[in-house]
Amino acid sequence: MSRSNRRVAVSVLGGVMLMIGAAYAAVPLYELFCQVTGYGGTTQRADAPTGTIIDRKITVRFDGNVNSDLPWDFRPQQRTVTLRMGESTQVAYVATNRGGDGTIGTSVFNVTPFEAGSYFNKIECFCFTEQPLKAGESVEMPVVFFVDPAMDEDEQLKHIKEITLSYTFFPVKGSETPVAAAPATPDANDRM
Repeated sequence: MSRSNRRVAVSVLGGVMLMIGAAYAAVPLYELFCQVTGYGGTTQRADAPTGTIIDRKITVRFDGNVNSDLPWDFRPQQRTVTLRMGESTQVAYVATNRGGDGTIGTSVFNVTPFEAGSYFNKIECFCFTEQPLKAGESVEMPVVFFVDPAMDEDEQLKHIKEITLSYTFFPVKGSETPVAAAPATPDANDRM
């Protein structure tokens, strides 16, 4: 193989490796971008309330959905809450497994209008955690949040009076029974 052919082969291989690396990095980088900017209705995380509460009120509506492959009922305990910006509150969703077997679900979420995502702060949430439910079991899942009073200073959001927080649960794919939990087969000595 000539020197120029080797150079071309190494360049092509390097380009392919770069594209593979970019493909693997795209999802985490996109998630980070959404979390930082609130793009697509992605909410923010907070460790504690802001400490500043203003008089402007906002109504938050709650929505709960379930993918058709998951035999669950999932709904908010209340449909709306009105609070002052900066004021933290707790609401809860309830999930019930209507299937005959235990299942595991995980949720994704967003807020609308999407532009409000960068001002919607969750202190406590069941987001992105796997939730196992036995057949017939129900569980209450709390969400603690506040709307950042800085939203009041955003001229593009002065007209917003309502925000909708929406969750959708999906089944967790994979083995439902770990190999370690599989029943042991009797060995030759036990059969005699």
